[in-house]
Amino acid sequence: MTFLPYGRQSISEADIAAVVETLRSDFLTTGPMVERFETALAETVGAKEAVVVANGTAALHLAVMSEELSPRCAVIVPAITFAASANCVAYCGAPVIFADVDPVTGLITDETFDDALAILERDYHGYRLGGVIPVHYAGRSVDLSHIREVCEEHGSFVIEDACHAIGTVGPQGPVGSCQSSTAACFSFHPVKTLTTGEGGAITTNDPALAHQLRKLRSHGIERDPAHFVGLRYDGEGDAGPWVYEQHCLGYNYRLPDINCALGLSQLKRLREFAARRKALVAAYQAALAVTNIPVNWKCSEHDTVFHLFAVNIDFAALGTTRTTVMAGLRERGIGTQVHYAPVHRQPYWQTRALAQRDLPGADRFYQNTLSLPLYADMADDDPARVIQALSEVL
Repeated sequence: MTFLPYGRQSISEADIAAVVETLRSDFLTTGPMVERFETALAETVGAKEAVVVANGTAALHLAVMSEELSPRCAVIVPAITFAASANCVAYCGAPVIFADVDPVTGLITDETFDDALAILERDYHGYRLGGVIPVHYAGRSVDLSHIREVCEEHGSFVIEDACHAIGTVGPQGPVGSCQSSTAACFSFHPVKTLTTGEGGAITTNDPALAHQLRKLRSHGIERDPAHFVGLRYDGEGDAGPWVYEQHCLGYNYRLPDINCALGLSQLKRLREFAARRKALVAAYQAALAVTNIPVNWKCSEHDTVFHLFAVNIDFAALGTTRTTVMAGLRERGIGTQVHYAPVHRQPYWQTRALAQRDLPGADRFYQNTLSLPLYADMADDDPARVIQALSEVL
């Protein structure tokens, strides 16, 4: 029986042809495919600008870096997320305060955001709210209305961690359109809805920010003479076509043309990917509806393209362990994963995050969560097969 991993890429002959065509072109990196992919991505999510980078972590890093945080500007990050959502703040020398999440969806809520902010203002005099990084976990979108309003009052940023959520349409419109945020960050890792191999992007409606991000992804170098600050390299004051200026300390976070060619081809399939994932989620719901196994999964209120099908199971109440269940599923050809261990429990953050405290929603979510297979190339009957296997194991 075919083994079902929890996630994997879907690569078509058209995707392969697009990469091969770029391999045969004059540019493997820093060529025309970069701008083409950026333009198409911005149009797809409804943003004015898109800046592609090496991976989702690089996207988060540069987006936060552009805010020029001080060591007294604290950033609120939900505790259920991948490490990069908090690490990008630490890269920039600013402190993190973790917020609790809804124990079923894993999302930051208005209440958990307010609680983290209240603790910051009550217990950390001399600190201010630098910003918040809401995470659209598994593809579900966070309603940013309240968070955005509070951040505007504090002069703080909202940077969306949208690494799971390309294609989702939430209460503020398409995720990535940045209608209630400064920027949104995406990942194009192979297990995501679309892939560039490795890769990421930042979308924004601020052209000046996009210009700055493009410098930051390439060593802080400016090549457009219109933006030069007046330095010259020879006695005649000639700024020839070879001349560039380094304006700030940046990184080599560029995404090669090869990857952008794959991304552009995959972007053309986004509607197909979205429809397929929605159909598979509906098949999971149908299979769960006719079984008695105590699996909790909350439907989305919005037009969600799920990256993960993460269910909640009270393993302790069933007299078993998640490890036992995962092993039993693997014996039946079903791969699973856990997303994620709460970041505030990680050893690195135990001594570094502000306001060390219990976050019961995050802990409960982690104790009960299990990610079941979800990817575009699954067969129509695979969700029923997964639920049948889960029923047998439980």
